[in-house]
Amino acid sequence: MQGLSIKLSQQQKLSPQQIQLIKLLQIPTAELAARVEEELEQNPALEEGVDSERFEEEGERETVEDLEREELEIGDYLQDDYAGYKMAGDSYDPNEEIRERPMATVPSAEEFLLMQVGFVVSGDREQLIAEQVIGSLEDDGYLRRNIESIVNDLAFTIGFETNYAEVEAVLMKIQQLDPAGIGARDLKECLSLQLHRKSVGEDAAHLLAIQLVDTYFDDFSKRHYAALQQKLGVDEPALKQAIAVITRLNPKPGGTEAGEVAQFLQPDFIVTQVDGKLEIKLNGKNAPELRVSKSFQEMLQTYEKGNKQQKDIKEAVTFIKHKLDAASWFIQAIQQRQGTLMKTMESIVTKQYDFFLTGDDARLRPLKMKEIAADIAMDISTVSRVVSAKSVQTDFGMFPLKYFFSEGITHESGEDFSTREVKNILREIIAGEPHDAPYSDEDLEGILSERGFIVKRRTVAKYREQLGIAVARLRREL
Repeated sequence: MQGLSIKLSQQQKLSPQQIQLIKLLQIPTAELAARVEEELEQNPALEEGVDSERFEEEGERETVEDLEREELEIGDYLQDDYAGYKMAGDSYDPNEEIRERPMATVPSAEEFLLMQVGFVVSGDREQLIAEQVIGSLEDDGYLRRNIESIVNDLAFTIGFETNYAEVEAVLMKIQQLDPAGIGARDLKECLSLQLHRKSVGEDAAHLLAIQLVDTYFDDFSKRHYAALQQKLGVDEPALKQAIAVITRLNPKPGGTEAGEVAQFLQPDFIVTQVDGKLEIKLNGKNAPELRVSKSFQEMLQTYEKGNKQQKDIKEAVTFIKHKLDAASWFIQAIQQRQGTLMKTMESIVTKQYDFFLTGDDARLRPLKMKEIAADIAMDISTVSRVVSAKSVQTDFGMFPLKYFFSEGITHESGEDFSTREVKNILREIIAGEPHDAPYSDEDLEGILSERGFIVKRRTVAKYREQLGIAVARLRREL
């Protein structure tokens, strides 16, 4: 007879409040206003405005630890502890908004895409292809011209030889740009790009929405809902929630008005030089003032005086407490979101201080997200959520936060160089090579080694491909 054994396991589940905070961390400033508006519509205990009397008192704000509370006593609601919270960070000054660069003067969606494309393409070849692809997009953001035609356009108009695979690879990079869904070739791809752009976490409705679009789009588009329930093994409410996720997506990501494009140029941070020092601000233009409704607190006080044994009074108290809890948690989550964003940006600026002073790419140092996570004493997943889809306006232009992260290579002198710098050096070497005898990857490995960079041949080949530079044989033929 085999002995019995008991196996204990410990699991950590996120509370609804923690999940809410995680979702708020991921969304950029341009989408924050819509999320706040959604919460205001759903919760009557949350309202716009600020309690000036309480707002001026220091130290009265709810602490972050309050997110951990399972339940509040009725008395807690009657102490008016919910200070209004301006969702802009302590450094935000509404009087200074007039000094910001006017974001709404973007003339076209095409120019906005061209501003971003340099962050995702590598080398002159990909840049040229990207410009052709972007120029082929229609007003609604779709690419309806087939890739073979784009290949032919490049060959006939400027004598540029490329192929289907190379153009499609560049198109996939363009599809990473904002707005989400841009460059799609049909509605299915447009919706799929938007759904996959967002982190789904434990959101069952979002995961089901991805299945509907990626696997069962034909049934979904024909509204065969009964068949979908059977195929997916879900009930009607779950299917409705997934459909609601899809219907909130944008079927025309290109937009037609300049203002529709301008919202994507809303930076999350603004870093400027003031008297030779860097000043960091969290952009709060899309964040209204929020507070917990006093009328709901007074309503709870009234019910508290009644007979709590009566079913209707008991249900009313439970409802009001739930809404007050949700309002308080949302305000606290917004407050913690702003604090976490600022901590992360301050750490990035500290690590890349020379770049923010000069705008010189050569001043960017190797940086990994785990380095920022250790610096601000937070999990690397938190840093990743903050960095995702966020941008910063500097004196030298706007940059996605991901721009400041790269692997590093140690020079024989002991100095660390970012892979971006090494790629630039590699591009310069190839640009100066003999036209009749271009350098092989092995040659390039040797030249980099002579300059103090120990980079293996396969790594050289990877960097060359990322730069969009052909192998030596093809460069000689070209």
